[in-house]
This record gives sequence, C-alpha cells and structure tokens, in this order.
Amino acid sequence: MFQPRRYRDAFAGDDLVYFDCVVRETDLRIGAAKVLRGEALRAVLQVRAELEEYIRSEPGFAGSLEPLDPMPQAPALVRRMCTAARSAGVGPMAAVAGAIAEAVGRELLEYSPEVIVENGGDIFIKIRSVRKIGIYAGPSVLSEKVAIEVRPEDTPLGICTSSGTFGHSLSFGKCDAAVILAPDAALSDAVATATGNRVQSEADVHAAVEWASSIPGVAGILVIKGETLGAWGQVRLVAM
Repeated sequence: MFQPRRYRDAFAGDDLVYFDCVVRETDLRIGAAKVLRGEALRAVLQVRAELEEYIRSEPGFAGSLEPLDPMPQAPALVRRMCTAARSAGVGPMAAVAGAIAEAVGRELLEYSPEVIVENGGDIFIKIRSVRKIGIYAGPSVLSEKVAIEVRPEDTPLGICTSSGTFGHSLSFGKCDAAVILAPDAALSDAVATATGNRVQSEADVHAAVEWASSIPGVAGILVIKGETLGAWGQVRLVAM
C-alpha cells in the first residue's frame, strides 16, 4: 500500500531548492543551492550500476541478514556497506539507503556548498546554517512533535531512521523510530536497523539506546516507542 512520505516535509526550508531524483527503487528528495537533477541522476546511475553488477556476481549478497565480507573486486560503496553492517551485526543491504544518500550527496557537494539528500527516511546532510530535522515516528504520540537541531560543525552527517510501525523497510522490531547520527551514513543506516530490531515495547528503549551507544562511530541516538523517548550523544532536541 502506498504511504505518503510525510517525513519529507520535516527538513524543508526556503533557502534551498528541493527536487526529486527517482531511479527504480532509489527515490531521493534533494535540497541544494540550485537544481542539480542531471548531476544527481548521473551519480545515482553510477552507484546503482556498481551495486547491481556486484549483486549479479555475488547472488547471496542482497538477501543476507548477516554481515558479509566484500569480495576483492567490490566497489567502494559495497565495501562501506559491508563495514557498516559488520559493526551493527546486520546484513549489508541494511546500509544501502544511507550509503547511496551519502555517495550522491558527496558528488553534489562539487556543485553546491550545502546538500541534503533524503533516501527513504535516511539522510546525508552538509550545511552552513543551523537546521532542524523533524522526527516522524508513526503512531507514537511524539511523532512530529520533536526535531533534532543540526549545526554546521556537526556535518557532513548521516541521520538515518528505522521503524517497525511504518514504512516498507525490513524490521524485526516494533520501534516507532530509531534514529542514529554518524559521520558515516552507511553506519548510521545499519545501526538504526539493528537498534530498531531491539525494541518490542517501551521497556526496551533504554537497553536499545545503551547498545547503540557502544558502537564505535555513532555520534547520537534517538529512540521512540509509544510515549517513551530515549536519547544519547549528539542529539539536540527542539520542538517542531
């Protein structure tokens, strides 16, 4: 069933221009100083071609729910996914959305001093002024009530979200939102998945935050389930 991507309104601002770039499963909302559709499309096609070729050569890669070592010929994107997945104890495709968002975002930084790339709730951000990233947490009473303030000195940064109560991504938990901040968006994505998997009820929030905080490279954590919120590290919560 189609679900409107309401979270895409959570980071819009009037000082950047926003446009979409869609190639099959990759559906990006991009904010930049100017419209860069051609540049974004080239970047997406390049990273997807590399990933799809690797999946053809390594059939077990796409469906694995466990960490895998990259093959010697693996492209940089796949290597980043594998490294992130091993840190989080999940399959490498758990890192794909964040990895693609960062790969495209870093390419677009050649053309724009500020870039925000959102890929299914997973964000790569590089900014020059303070911005708020609103948190959509599905059925939670806290959904769209709080935001994370991101400062320029925090970026480049990955801000990735996993949920077991909305969206189409695979989750074994019932977390309304597990949000992970890390300089590496692939790591952010993988750890968000693993953190969300650990939450079945509000009683699990503290332990999930504690576990995620033990992963090297994680800069901030926000976990929401129902009326319970847990946060750690580089998370500045503000009202939306």
